[in-house]
Amino acid sequence: MKISTKGRYGLTIMMELAGKFGEGPISLKSIAERNQLSEHYLEQLVAPLRNAGLVKSIRGAYGGYILSKEPETITAGDVIRILEGPISPVDFTEEDDPAKRDLWLRIRDGIASVLDSTTLADLVNYQDPGVADSYMFYI
Repeated sequence: MKISTKGRYGLTIMMELAGKFGEGPISLKSIAERNQLSEHYLEQLVAPLRNAGLVKSIRGAYGGYILSKEPETITAGDVIRILEGPISPVDFTEEDDPAKRDLWLRIRDGIASVLDSTTLADLVNYQDPGVADSYMFYI
């Protein structure tokens, strides 16, 4: 299964909103500029997120978008399913072999488990374990 730009950019929008949660609305223009993405494309992605109730739009000169719920309650799975559809590596109805069908189901369940256990707050607060402290001491 490959996540398309819809899912990746949609997650980018949601992470930006989560990072500024409680600070007021954020314009898509600022998100687009900060991430070097097309504002027009982001407008197409935010519509289904708004329709699903994950974001709210605020009109006016200082308007933009805000999360409709706390970042701890919205998962990556929520966002990906809205923008990409069901999580499935293959079409199970075409699979006759029970062993392969079981494999595809386990892959689907594994992917869903990771996406559903990762919140926007987790993504925004992520610390790369491979990055050492930025302080270096020389003797």
